[in-house]
Amino acid sequence: MSEWQDVPVRDLCRDIVDCINKTAPTAPHSTQWKMLRTTNIRRGWVDTENVKFVEGETFERWTRRLRPKSGDVILTREAPLGEVGLLRSDDTVFLGQRLVLYRVDPERCDNRFLCYAMLGPEVQAQLRSLGSGATVEHLRVPDCETFTVRCPPLVEQQRIGAILGSLDDLIENNRRRIEVLEEIARIIYREWFNYFRFPGHEHEKFVASPIGPVPEGWVVRPASEIIDFNPRVPRDASTDHPFVTMGDLSERNSVCFPSERRPHRSGSKFQNGDTLFARITPCLENGKTGLIQGLDPNETGRGSTEFIVLRGKMVGAAYTYLLARHEDFRAHAIKSMSGASGRQRVRNECFDSYFVAAPPVGIAKAFEETVMPLYESAFHLTLEMKSAGKLRDELLPKLVTGQIDVSRLDIDLARMPVQ
Repeated sequence: MSEWQDVPVRDLCRDIVDCINKTAPTAPHSTQWKMLRTTNIRRGWVDTENVKFVEGETFERWTRRLRPKSGDVILTREAPLGEVGLLRSDDTVFLGQRLVLYRVDPERCDNRFLCYAMLGPEVQAQLRSLGSGATVEHLRVPDCETFTVRCPPLVEQQRIGAILGSLDDLIENNRRRIEVLEEIARIIYREWFNYFRFPGHEHEKFVASPIGPVPEGWVVRPASEIIDFNPRVPRDASTDHPFVTMGDLSERNSVCFPSERRPHRSGSKFQNGDTLFARITPCLENGKTGLIQGLDPNETGRGSTEFIVLRGKMVGAAYTYLLARHEDFRAHAIKSMSGASGRQRVRNECFDSYFVAAPPVGIAKAFEETVMPLYESAFHLTLEMKSAGKLRDELLPKLVTGQIDVSRLDIDLARMPVQ
């Protein structure tokens, strides 16, 4: 095994730059210039999508020290302390408050290795020891240059970065594929049920209805007649059940996994194919919705009392989920909310006044056969992501501390993607 050395991080980098100690004025609309905040730095990643935007003049002023570029490593000094991410995009971004950027010297350090080493136990322990503050723990800017990184020779750094990076690349590729699958499903739903451009629509006759012209033979009824809200679930005598919390629901896609198991208690009850719809503020406004998959056959899941469970009666699972995601459906539910400020809830009876066009059985079945496989693929891609993430988290501390010797590993670095 080759010799590892403790090297001050300043000796591994060409530049170490902190943010300007002011809050940049944000733009009220989307622009190409993005501000990174501490919430954008998580577990090796820099999220450049959920950001605040600024105007070009602000961007130029806030990047006068250094303009971030793909491959830079970013550390949070506070709220929280010690999160690390690798910038993987060429978006025009700048550092918001409490962030520090590290740009490696490529002749001394591999940028992916530095990112993973900073996430490892040895550097994290140093960051915690350097932190101070009675109320909010934070790192002083000078201390962000003093911690040491235990480094092997450069070629071994590159191997470690390539191994862990390949797992992160798999996770990111799957995430993007899931986004594409979800968007395809939404487009098909809009085409078939908003614009009535389903297969064979050219030969349909349209008739008047409470929601406007609909194809002849379609049934326009309140959502509460087309979908079961909080349907009855057969009693399950098992001692504990998969339990879904509000935090298990995504604001952007259908996949949700029970994060724990709990004994039989009161709360929402659901089975495979049901949709979970957040009924409280701000979770409803933020879009928290999930499509249940992956339970054992006939298994009953349990969840927060703040979910409404939706199950199609005249339509299938994919239609029901996509209806729950639809902007008009959600806006109608939001308008019905009542209760104290900050704890408002949707009233179930509001769905008696929301009218939906249910298609004939043949069209409903064709839609499910077309779209449900997309959600099944998204579910299995998420399983892959979870397995890859678990393996990455298990390997990372062993690789960046030299517990696993990579000096003799046969890795073709020339063919590995470089960030």
